[in-house]
Amino acid sequence: MTEQTFIREHCKVCDSSHVIKYGKYKDTQYYLCKDCGRRFASADRIPKMHNTTRTVADALNMYYEGMSLAEIRRNLIQQDSNYISRITAYNWVERFTDLAVKEADKYHPKVGDVWIADETYVRVDRRKKGDEKVDNPYTKSKKAKWVIFWDIIDAKTRFLLASHITTTRGTKDAQALMEKAARRANKVPRIVYTDKLAAYLDGIELTFGADSEHRPGGPFDVENNTNLIERFHGTIKERTKVMRALKNRTTLGRFTDGWLVHYNYFRPHISLKDKTPAEAAGIKFPFRNWKDVVEQPYEKTARIPIRCRPVQAKPTISEPKMLRISSKVPRITSKAVRLGK
Repeated sequence: MTEQTFIREHCKVCDSSHVIKYGKYKDTQYYLCKDCGRRFASADRIPKMHNTTRTVADALNMYYEGMSLAEIRRNLIQQDSNYISRITAYNWVERFTDLAVKEADKYHPKVGDVWIADETYVRVDRRKKGDEKVDNPYTKSKKAKWVIFWDIIDAKTRFLLASHITTTRGTKDAQALMEKAARRANKVPRIVYTDKLAAYLDGIELTFGADSEHRPGGPFDVENNTNLIERFHGTIKERTKVMRALKNRTTLGRFTDGWLVHYNYFRPHISLKDKTPAEAAGIKFPFRNWKDVVEQPYEKTARIPIRCRPVQAKPTISEPKMLRISSKVPRITSKAVRLGK
């Protein structure tokens, strides 16, 4: 019997090089580690996952480009005969979006001095049966709740600096948006264009003082044009329209964080000569696309066989000291009790 030859492949569990081919299943090559005995798929697959990194990255890109989970599933079935569930695609989105958001928060863009801010409505929380009213005062439908999505972008690089989700349109909400944008850009703008909402007047003044000029206008105002932010709102509404309605504000916040990473770092703009806003803002992001995010190295923890693991000593519990009874204690008799001794 000939000895099996090892290949140039490392175990995804214990990182051992003693790996052999272990058959195929649905055109997928599997391997067996001779050290830990674990069976795993080829190198282009993520540990404990049967799909390739390219499949996962395509699902992420389709999700943030506007396809629903059902459409992603149908597309993978048609193209690759890959019968995944909608929950599987959603789990991919949640897992790798968190990685991209954490990495994106480390960078400060080099933006210009002219910023544009605006707000729009986004629908969340479908109304349940038996509910008499909607908590949100800005209600447009009897069957849904609406929240206000605030955002502010740089006019030069189209970089989305900050977003904010509220149920009101007051001065504190506008001030919170400006503070987020200033921390992200690490600078104060020279001019801020907004619509004619009164909350911006005090919000900008409380945040930037006399260092920034506030110019209110509208989408058809030639001098103070806000078409850039209105176009951005059209893009995000095209995406949220497919989702019908988000479950709650937490789900909306998680989605917008991932979608803004996609918008700033992975989505090229024709007006920027097919560059992303991050590239126009001078950010050298380590990920070019979602595939680079999915292919990030994972933590490899070596598994020690049970027979080789050190035996942990059981903790000793100190026993309480027993009281010693002296043998010289006089014995009490009935006669002593009568005498009162």
